[in-house]
Amino acid sequence: MRIFASFAILCALATSLPAQAPTEKPAASPKQEKRPNIILIMADDIGYECFGCYGSKQYYTPNIDKMAATGMRFTHCYSQPLCTPSRVKLMTGLNNARNYSAFSVLNRDQYTFGHLLKEAGYRTMAAGKWQLYGADNYAKQFRAKGTLPGEAGFDEWCLWQVDKLGGRYDSPLLNINGENRQFPKTDYGPDICVDHILKFIDQKSDQPFFVYYPMILVHDPFVPTPDSKTRDRKLKQQNFEDMVAYMDKLVGKIVDHVAEKGLAENTLIMFVGDNGTNAPIVSDLEDVKIKGGKGKTTDAGMRVPLVVTWPGVVPADKVCGDLVDFSDFYPTLAGFAAANMPAEVDGHTFRPQLLGQPGTPREWIYCYYNPRPERAKPTRFVRDQRWKLYGDGSFYDLEDDVLEKYPIEDLSSVAGAQAAHDKLAAALKSQPSQGATLLQFPSGPAKMTKE
Repeated sequence: MRIFASFAILCALATSLPAQAPTEKPAASPKQEKRPNIILIMADDIGYECFGCYGSKQYYTPNIDKMAATGMRFTHCYSQPLCTPSRVKLMTGLNNARNYSAFSVLNRDQYTFGHLLKEAGYRTMAAGKWQLYGADNYAKQFRAKGTLPGEAGFDEWCLWQVDKLGGRYDSPLLNINGENRQFPKTDYGPDICVDHILKFIDQKSDQPFFVYYPMILVHDPFVPTPDSKTRDRKLKQQNFEDMVAYMDKLVGKIVDHVAEKGLAENTLIMFVGDNGTNAPIVSDLEDVKIKGGKGKTTDAGMRVPLVVTWPGVVPADKVCGDLVDFSDFYPTLAGFAAANMPAEVDGHTFRPQLLGQPGTPREWIYCYYNPRPERAKPTRFVRDQRWKLYGDGSFYDLEDDVLEKYPIEDLSSVAGAQAAHDKLAAALKSQPSQGATLLQFPSGPAKMTKE
């Protein structure tokens, strides 16, 4: 049972508009008679503009492009603008107003999708980047106040930045099932994580498995990969492009391994980004230059790739324009796993769309963003595919103003603006306007080693 602080209990009483999609699990489809293995891959700091399947000719992403060709690609998936806020939302199915307390912290009382699938009978594994416990590089008030992987429902893990920082690429420091291990300079952190994922997949069991892979790539520092032709660490743009290619290579390694083991026809694989691309990076997309918008609430900071494949179940070469919010992964996974989902989840399932059905698409997405609540005020907005309304009243037509430079002052001056504004204003009013002040952290250290 999920436990909340008093502010979250009050926020959970807020109701959604009737137009929003339902949160309950849909009935089983004839196409899905058994529960699939599930692999959720999330790249770090990369927007939709960096993938061939989204129109890029600058980056080399053949494996993710192949996933799109054999599965479904979403054009309107939105994360939070920054890593920890996105992870908290993704893992709990709740918007940040309800349970976000501090950067690098996932409150210990949260019922994650690790718990959800483990209790549904899945073997669970996490690999890559954690950043949810409050490692020793953060302010003392936040250190060791968050959640360890084992406490979040994972049976096994191989993760960077659990209780200590250390290196992530060359000479990485990784926490493996509760023990920190320093690797030599010849070892590459992302490779080690994928090797542990493949070993986990190979374990013999009559249980389905859930792998959560929040990748270390392609976050800065922008340094050469094992495949880079040059070792010049100053070539940030080139190194980033090399990192994208290596990220794609590792995704392909997992997808190919699943196929080689004869598991492809019963494995759902999802690929998504955690927020927009880092600011120093500039990408060309269909003759438009897109500067990385990580940390911003614009499309450059929140619009991310989402590609899903499951041969024979998810329709091939399908593009879906429905809205997907990061809170939606939780109920979607619950539906595929036939898991008992908490009633207070904010997310709305997109499982029907993945099964080739129309579903009940969202009409809007709500974002509450305040990564440093101890020193800043939140930004709030509601949006759909075209229109966006902020809590301060700023209203934008993203079709003509994707950079949000020109708020609409006269609603009558733009066709459809008044109706869109009325809809989004009602949606914004229905959502919590206040979030956590500061987390009242539990006392005592958390348990480090896995049970």
